[in-house]
Amino acid sequence: MTDLKALTRKQLRVLAATVERGSVSGAATVLHVTPPAVSVQLKSLEELVGAPLFLRSGDAPFTPTEIGQELLSMAHDVERMAARIGERIAALKAGASGSIVFGVVSTAKYLAPSIVAAFQRECPGVRVTLAVGNRGEITRGLERNEYDLTIMGRPPAHIEAESATLGDHPYILIAPPDHRLAGDSDILAEDLLRERFLAREEGSGTRALMERFLERIGGGRVFEIVEMGTNETIKQSVMAGLGIAMISAHTCLTEIADGHLVTLQIAGLPLVRQWFLLHRSDRELSKAAQKFRDFVIERRAKLLPKLPAFCF
Repeated sequence: MTDLKALTRKQLRVLAATVERGSVSGAATVLHVTPPAVSVQLKSLEELVGAPLFLRSGDAPFTPTEIGQELLSMAHDVERMAARIGERIAALKAGASGSIVFGVVSTAKYLAPSIVAAFQRECPGVRVTLAVGNRGEITRGLERNEYDLTIMGRPPAHIEAESATLGDHPYILIAPPDHRLAGDSDILAEDLLRERFLAREEGSGTRALMERFLERIGGGRVFEIVEMGTNETIKQSVMAGLGIAMISAHTCLTEIADGHLVTLQIAGLPLVRQWFLLHRSDRELSKAAQKFRDFVIERRAKLLPKLPAFCF
């Protein structure tokens, strides 16, 4: 087994910067050191593990090997842990009574800021750091114990977690106001076959839900799906007429109320899921995190936006 006791954070940071920038000189610029200093750190790291860190291919000379990728993952883990500890120390030095890392799936970013703001009006001594990611990223964060509490849809089956239901989370089908199906109260699956669906990336809970819905109504028929990176991009693209999309109603209440988007009515929609507040069962909550959890659960009916009739 390779002994990594001599491994340093400086070596890991040099590795990460070199991969990110794609060159020794780029890494040196980011780290404010000389290129030879970067080369020395990389060489010492290769000697420590006894294997090459990069594939050394002509087109991408700093593509990590499998061993290099493992060390790169370690570098990211170390930086995340250091940042988290730094947040906690900063909260204590600022005289706060505690700090919380609150992880939320990207769809919940339309809910989370108002929840945090309401909590901090009542408990200004607790510092809350909000971390946003897609379902895969938040799940990996839970696996790594990065969050005190999280908000997401269906809790991951492979993680032992305590969860509390916060309220309804409906998914709807949106289109521009001038869409050919707008106002049609009897839309059939066949009507959607010629449509282009705009969707989030693989790993997104919304993407998985949409694909299951299309599989069910289409009976295995292939729908055109175009991937987009954020809910905001999807909404703007739908308004521009690039396609239609299944999306969380919480993300587009304003656009529908303003008449920039409409909801398409089709049997089986909206798909109503639930929001959950959860934390790992094997991790004891701090007093600050427990206070936050109690606050959200006790006030959940007021903290979640009121859903208009078009959602149901």
